[in-house]
Amino acid sequence: MSSHLSCAEALIIGALQGVTELFPVSSLGHSVLLPALIGGRWATDLNVSTPESPYLAFIVGLHVATAAALLVFFWRDWVRIVSGFVTSVRYRRIQTPAERLAWLIVLATIPVGLSGLALEHLFRTTLGKPIPAAVFLALNGLVLYGGELMRRRTPALASADTGEPVSQEAAGSMGNAVDDRLARLSLPQGILIGCAQILALLPGVSRSGVTMVAGMARGLSHEEAARFSFLLATPIILAAGLLKIPDLFGPLGDGIHGQVLVGSLASFASAYFAVRFLTSYFKTRTLTPFAIYCVMAGTASLLWLALG
Repeated sequence: MSSHLSCAEALIIGALQGVTELFPVSSLGHSVLLPALIGGRWATDLNVSTPESPYLAFIVGLHVATAAALLVFFWRDWVRIVSGFVTSVRYRRIQTPAERLAWLIVLATIPVGLSGLALEHLFRTTLGKPIPAAVFLALNGLVLYGGELMRRRTPALASADTGEPVSQEAAGSMGNAVDDRLARLSLPQGILIGCAQILALLPGVSRSGVTMVAGMARGLSHEEAARFSFLLATPIILAAGLLKIPDLFGPLGDGIHGQVLVGSLASFASAYFAVRFLTSYFKTRTLTPFAIYCVMAGTASLLWLALG
């Protein structure tokens, strides 16, 4: 891999991963499809379905960078959430919005964490191929559009229409008002929304997309659903990356440390600007453009690969 993945290619892949991880269009789906569509050495060297793939080790580094961007962007919010968790454990209570939100994130993360440990390798090696990824990407688009149709028929969460102003405190923070409304979700609702992330183990299905759809189905607004999806994604992306970081210092990482650094910097920067854009975008807009893109890109990729 190291002889074929240049720093320029690492830069492109890193920037793409940072954007597609947070946009509801599936980073894993694009990581599988892009090399296959380009063809040549990319199709053989950049293959995530290979059991011992250096490309997978490269992507691991990009995931850690993406999670770091989310932590930097929402650092004030994570200080509040972690503080809420500490006070909850210390005083054995779940009373304040910060304490409730902390436990919502903890409990909603457990199902996808266990599923990832049990199923990630199986799904990646059996389904992490171009044609299944193209099919799942198109299906992801249908899920996003279905979520929009369902949102129109779902009563808004009672706490979402209180008329409370949204704080504009810090760059990247959506404010305590949104956090407090999210904290009014019941624990079963939060766990159900978190479980939707399990579908993102399928290449082509977006973690942020299915989480948003699940949140909207429970009455969250687009802004609230996006906010919750980013908070839920941060520990999962970070844990998945850190779990496999040792691969980068073993045989799989030989000769690609420079590319990993370049790609990670690109991933960090693109993820930071992506979350900054999306937190603003979903205040007034919907998932429909992303749904259309996924259906068109998935269908076109499927036809190209099947007929090529």
